[in-house]
Amino acid sequence: MNDVPIESEAIAGSAGNEAAARPTRVRYRVVGLTVLLAMITYLDRACIGKMAPEIMRDLHLSSVQMSYVFSAFAIAYALFEIPTAWWADRLGTRSILTRIVLWWSLFTMITAGVFNLTSLLVTRFLFGMGEAGAWPCVARTFSRWIPKRDRGTIKGLFFAGAYLSGGLTPPLVAMLLHYMHWRWLFVGFGCLGLAWAFVWQAWFRNEPAEHPSVNVAERELILAGRPTEIPFQGGWPFWRHLLRQCNVIALCLMYVPNAVTFYFCITWLPTYLKERHGFDAASLGFVSGLPLMLSVVSQFMGGYLSDILAARYGLRVGRRVPGIVGYSIAALATFNAATSAVPMTAAVSIAVATAACMFTTASAWGTCVDIGREHSGVVSAAMNTAGQIGSIFSPLAVAYSVKWFGDWNLPLYVLGSLFLLGAACWLVIDPHRAVFDERSGEGAVLT
Repeated sequence: MNDVPIESEAIAGSAGNEAAARPTRVRYRVVGLTVLLAMITYLDRACIGKMAPEIMRDLHLSSVQMSYVFSAFAIAYALFEIPTAWWADRLGTRSILTRIVLWWSLFTMITAGVFNLTSLLVTRFLFGMGEAGAWPCVARTFSRWIPKRDRGTIKGLFFAGAYLSGGLTPPLVAMLLHYMHWRWLFVGFGCLGLAWAFVWQAWFRNEPAEHPSVNVAERELILAGRPTEIPFQGGWPFWRHLLRQCNVIALCLMYVPNAVTFYFCITWLPTYLKERHGFDAASLGFVSGLPLMLSVVSQFMGGYLSDILAARYGLRVGRRVPGIVGYSIAALATFNAATSAVPMTAAVSIAVATAACMFTTASAWGTCVDIGREHSGVVSAAMNTAGQIGSIFSPLAVAYSVKWFGDWNLPLYVLGSLFLLGAACWLVIDPHRAVFDERSGEGAVLT
């Protein structure tokens, strides 16, 4: 009679062991939270472009003055990107991302109280200062939580969420402006970030081993592809070595057109389409949001293709091919937009160029994790900072091009040329060459 319970216990134990051997999926919840973060980030960042006409009218600002407002964000973002990422590499991303999101959400809300150009410039600068480092923190998070084989796809999914939000923001803001003042929109959007920060701080852990819901199988799956961490001396030797890397320099140059394209989409694109091609208010929300909407698909597909090619042909092919192909198509589409006199052709060409450009993003950030390893936050911050330097000048270049030459297309020719430069940089980038290699703690330097 005792045989039955003994057999039942054996079956139950076997089932328990099988369950224990199956990896838990906590890493996917981490991805879900970071994708939500990306969507909130781009909502808060992109909404000002659509609200610019109302803000300019209420505060009596010119187009050139508004371009300085756009650049104020980019200046602060560039200045504080690397220091924040360096901080996250040492302290972990749980507390740093919480601080980042709380800061930028508060200044999103404070934007509702601006009353002149100076107050708007200061608020946008502090907004950029607070948001700086968010993307490198996510790169650092993925380097600790995502198996190497899946990083391209996950980065593609992350950026797809960001661009879905960015693409939906113009029509969403256009709809909400019928029911509330632009000031209240900033308050509402800021509240979303506060809620996210609370959940992140309460639930997330810096390492899978620290999270109570991660079982042994999932922890081993994540750690299996993680290379051995190489300690390296801090201070000036660290920065000198980092900034002399061929890989890092090529990544920085390559990423400039990516950042400039996005910043153009969330700042001057609606105005360009309205003033250069005469789109009315009814269609402007759709055509100005189209580039980022198409980028939702291209972001994910670029990351997915990168992982597929890497598994079949190696990491160099997997990272380089999406970069070279994407930037080449982007250059052709941008030149076509600049030369077209047909409004819809120009609008669609810009959308195609943007989507093709963003096809490269997952490969770029994936490469930062590949070569940065435990320093992935700082490496990705260096790349993103270079992009933000381009973003600082792009709104001013557009504004002064129109003011001095009456020409909306000159910035497009410049952008198309930058895409060709970016494609050339991808021929140099080597995802196998770590910034600090295993033998000496040093990588290849520019000589």
